[in-house]
Order: sequence, then structure tokens, then C-alpha cells
Amino acid sequence: MSDSPQPYRVLARKYRPRNFRELIGQDAMVQTLGNAIKRGRLAHAFLMTGVRGVGKTSTARLIAKALNCIGPDGQGGPTIDPCGVCEPCLAIAEGRHIDVVEMDAASHTGVDDVREIIEAVRYAAVSARYKIYIIDEVHMLSKNAFNALLKTLEEPPAHVKFLFATTEVNKVPVTVLSRCQRFDLRRIPAGLLATHFAHVVEAESVAAEPDALALIAQAAEGSARDGLSILDQAIAHAEMGPGSDDAAPIVTAAQVRDMLGLSDRGSTRRLLGLLLEGDTGALLGAVRDQYALGVEPLSLMRGLMELTHAVTLVKAGRDIASPGQSAEEREALAEWASQLGFAPLHRLWQLLVKGHEEVANAVLPIESCEMALLRVMHAATMPDPGELARILREGGAPMAAPAAGNGASGASSAPVARLPASFADLIESFWQKGKGQLAQELHDCVGVVRFAPPQFDYRPTPQLPADFTARLLPALREITGTVWQVAQADGGEPTLLEQEQSKAADARAQILETPVVKAAMAAFPDAELDDRLEQWSA
Repeated sequence: MSDSPQPYRVLARKYRPRNFRELIGQDAMVQTLGNAIKRGRLAHAFLMTGVRGVGKTSTARLIAKALNCIGPDGQGGPTIDPCGVCEPCLAIAEGRHIDVVEMDAASHTGVDDVREIIEAVRYAAVSARYKIYIIDEVHMLSKNAFNALLKTLEEPPAHVKFLFATTEVNKVPVTVLSRCQRFDLRRIPAGLLATHFAHVVEAESVAAEPDALALIAQAAEGSARDGLSILDQAIAHAEMGPGSDDAAPIVTAAQVRDMLGLSDRGSTRRLLGLLLEGDTGALLGAVRDQYALGVEPLSLMRGLMELTHAVTLVKAGRDIASPGQSAEEREALAEWASQLGFAPLHRLWQLLVKGHEEVANAVLPIESCEMALLRVMHAATMPDPGELARILREGGAPMAAPAAGNGASGASSAPVARLPASFADLIESFWQKGKGQLAQELHDCVGVVRFAPPQFDYRPTPQLPADFTARLLPALREITGTVWQVAQADGGEPTLLEQEQSKAADARAQILETPVVKAAMAAFPDAELDDRLEQWSA
């Protein structure tokens, strides 16, 4: 008679780390533990905290193994690399070791439950080196239960170790925290998760596209358990490969997007482009197309938020390139970052955050999504309150031309800053907007040939940087809200620095020609004219 088939184990349980080498994304904690074990500096209580699925309970079990491992020959001591084959390692892995007690604080919250522990810690371990108590979700213990545990936690017997795990460390009393060695388990980076999932699908004899694993890793939000659960679902959702019914399933990016209700990144970039262009009809049509494909409105809003955040990071000079990022996306981010200022990006972000909140709580999600995006389109290019006050104080400003696309709607028409009346006013506006380097270069190294905003022709000095025009154009558009035509030309006026130097030289010459100064210089041949006198005279 053949053996009955083994019941299926979900990936999240099957691929729990069996040793510290398999615990991904927590290298700092593993190094600290390894050094503590080598040096015999073991704390009597450990607290693991972090979001769901990053390995808190698994880490507690691994620590229990590390402290109680006796090695294959039965002569080993505590080690950061437990053998996994000795009786204590096997018993702890299978959850049957009599000296390693796991308790779920969510269902054992009272003083009586803690009192049992307090009574039991007085007795030595039956077969292990240490008697270990693992308390999961420790923040669920009642206040009285925590108070009852304090004395034992501060001065436990030498043979007892406490291992606590919690997702809400802020709910753990400070008196308990101060008695524990705390480890903050970090969210696992998406790239590391995708690599881990690639090893899992290979072990499961499943084929998966790299983009599909990247999408799953992003959806996991730093949680290995969540990601493995999504991967489990994706494998079940995947179609079988070509050949026979026994062929390995193939997990594709398109299937993962369909399963999770995600919009592909290319569609999200197109939506943001339409949003910035002010093309109302095309935007609403693209939103409905995504909705018909099964993309959730909340996912759509989130995608736009992520893209806006990415543009802002590029604008700030941060390198956000990743292996899964396409060349098209990098080019689009760089182009938007060069065209948009920080103020419009911040307003765009705030409007999208507000829209996301409304869609999340809406009775009619897709309708709320459309209304939120229309509000973004109308308001994203409006001036901030300070700029608006300045415009009103100076008597108003011209209206910008309608954006490309459905111009009749006037979706993107908004007041813009008044064009500078003079070259000096332009430099002053650059100083006020925090663009000191460009302002200094305009003052010192640029001679005006023609200044008729938005037309500007200039003569550069040899000291002017080669990339000056490339940096000037987006800055002019950001500050004035207008596209400028800038070109180099011959002739023109001296730079403002040259004019100031010429004026100072003339003033010096006039002072030196006065009778009093002439007489003084004749009486004191080595005397020099003090610059402060020149400034006072000016």
C-alpha cells in the first residue's frame, strides 16, 4: 500500500529560515548576536520588533536554537550557526522541545498566565542548556501582567532567557523595554525579496518572469511572509507552460498585475503626462481604460503618488535607478524633474494624497478618482499662498495660455508670476527663490545684449560655466511660469560686475583729483586711499 501524499504546505511556512544564513535583510542584528555569543555577553531578555512578516518569531526560534545547540557530536556550545541536526535543534524546529515554551500574548493576556511563567522559571531546564520563553505579540499583555513580570525579567535565573516579539513596540511599557536587548528588524528591500523569491520558484520548479517577481516584491512592502503568500497565489493563478498538463506553471508580470489589480508603470507615466498637460478628455478616457482592465482606483492613485515622489527625488539629485527600471522611465523622470519646480511638485503630492484619502473612503471609488484627478489638474499649477498674495499686492498677473490638448476647458490655466521688468529685477528674483549660484553668474559673467522677456540675448564672459544655459532655462520657467528664448550674442552691455567696477574706478579717480586728497598724498607719498572712503563718497 502506497503512502498517502503529504499535505501541501504554504510557501510562507515551507521557506521559513532554518538558520541565520537564511534570514534575509537583517545582517546587522545577526552580526550583533554572533558577536555576543562568541564573547559570552548574552542578555537575559531579547525584544524583536518590526512590521509583520520580517522574521520576528523566526528570529526568536533561531536564537533558541543558537543558545541550545550541542552540535552533531553532542559537545558543542552556543553558536550563531546552529547545526540543525542535533536533538535540541530538531526539537525546537518541530516545536516539541520541553524547555522552549512559546506563548501567544494575544490569547494569554492576564496575570494568571504570567504567574505560571514566574513559578516555572525557578526550576532548571530538563534537557536543554537554557529554558527559553518566547512570547509573541507581547504588547497584548495587560498592565498587571507586565507589572507581575518585571521583577523576574530584571533578575531571572541564569538558566532562563526571555524572547519577546511585537509589531507595536510603542505599547510595551518603558520599564520592560529597559530590561531587554532590543532588535529592530527592518523592512526587507524589494530587490532582496525579488532575489529570494527567485530562489523559491526555482526550488518549486516554477518559471517566473523577473518583472513578475519585482511586482510581488513591491506589493509585499518589505514583508517576506506577505510576499511568499502573494507568490503562492500567483503560482496558483498562473497558466501551465506549453507542452502538457504536467508542465511547470509560468508566472508572468501581466498575470500578477491582473491578480493584484495593479496598473503597469507605462500606463501610470502616461496618466501623469496627461495630468500635467491638462488634457481633460484624454485623462478621463485613460482612467476609464485602466478601470476596465481591472485596475483599482486606489491602486491608480497610489501609482501616481509613487511616480510624483520619484520625480521629486530625481529633482533633488538622488539616484533612484534600480535594476527593474526601464530606460523610458528614467528618461521620463529626468525630463519631468527638469521641467517642474519643487513648489508645483509639493502641491501635486498634497493634492494626490488628499485624493487617495477620498478614494479610499468613497462610496463611488472610480467617480471619486476622476473628480480627484480633475481637481489636481485644475489646482496643481496654482501659485502658493505667498506668491498669490504678492500677485494681488502688485495688481494681478497675466493668465497662462491653456495647456496642450483640450485647451477649451481651461483646465491648466492659472495665474503666473509677472515677468521681470529689468535684468536687475530678474537677478533679484533669483536671489529670492534661493537660486544664488545662477544669480551670481548672471551678475558677474553675463552682459545683456537684449532683454525683452521672455526673450533674452546675452554675451558670456570666459568665466561663465559651459552648462549655464541648460541650467538657466528650467529656472526661468520655474520662477516666471513662462518658456523663455535664450541665446548668446555679440556686443551688448558690460556685465553688472564690470559696471560696478567701472563706477568704483571713476569714483576713486574723482576723489584722488580733489585738492584735499592731492595735498594729503603729496605730504604722505606712501599713503593709500581707504576703500571705506570710496564707499562713503559713493
